[in-house]
Amino acid sequence: MEEKKKGFFSKLVAGLSKTRNAIVSSIENVFLGYNSIDEDFYEELEEILIMGDIGIKTSSNIIEEIKTKVKDLHIKDPSECKEILISSIRERMELCASAYEFENRKSVLLIIGVNGVGKTTSVGKLAGQFKQAGRRVLVAAADTFRAGAIEQLKEWTYRAGVDIIAQQEGSDPAAVVYDACSAAKARDVDLLICDTAGRLHNKKNLMEELKKINRIIDKEYPDAYRETLLVLDGTTGQNAIEQAKQFSEVADITGIILTKLDGTAKGGIAVAIQAELGLPVKYIGVGEKIDDLNKFNPKEFVDALFNIEKSSTLDV
Repeated sequence: MEEKKKGFFSKLVAGLSKTRNAIVSSIENVFLGYNSIDEDFYEELEEILIMGDIGIKTSSNIIEEIKTKVKDLHIKDPSECKEILISSIRERMELCASAYEFENRKSVLLIIGVNGVGKTTSVGKLAGQFKQAGRRVLVAAADTFRAGAIEQLKEWTYRAGVDIIAQQEGSDPAAVVYDACSAAKARDVDLLICDTAGRLHNKKNLMEELKKINRIIDKEYPDAYRETLLVLDGTTGQNAIEQAKQFSEVADITGIILTKLDGTAKGGIAVAIQAELGLPVKYIGVGEKIDDLNKFNPKEFVDALFNIEKSSTLDV
């Protein structure tokens, strides 16, 4: 397990290279380029954070926090602000103790998100990982509208070695979830993972569909713990924030799966999502393989972003 964690950290370091080159190198230049801490120093640092997709509100709050600590600790050297910055980012990404409570109880996971973000792939990866961990897993193919979605999910569940409940393309998603709830109870599964449609362009239909699915779960599987994970594409930057806002209007989101971080310079969006929307990032993806989706670890993420050796500590 430790070897697996080290392997993922290495992938994370490599995956965040574009973000690191875009943000961190510029930050380093600010710390080295100023001899004193003044308003110009703060303004340039804030601009880099905003340009790195950390967001205006979050960037402003981070700068204000640095200013307060600089004053309280009587810091004079700009380079000493780096540790404050790193700790400030990390603190904004901390997860609560119950973030993965669904893993320990009989649970239903609704996976939502627009087409193309890696939603169905994430369902398959999660199913495979839970199965490897010894959990009894069942998958529901409730994304019945996207062409090929059911076949894609069947292929993933076949690889993962888990059962799938599916109907024909175009069938009622709620009916699929009904069948899946019945099967989950009958087979005494630990986790029922439901892939859902992501037609955000028609928000009214999506809202009604999700409401119907939730009503069925409430009625047919009332004892199950509920988790709703929104899948966002890390390469879309601030657009991911907008998607999260819109989905929050139609679903009770409990966490984020952030995919494709290995192909983007917009990895700072992970900070903005959590800090600005209050939605915890619970999983991040940095590749196509089943183990390239992993639980989000704030310390590892920030260490990888700033390319800090895992043995070091930077707590302020």
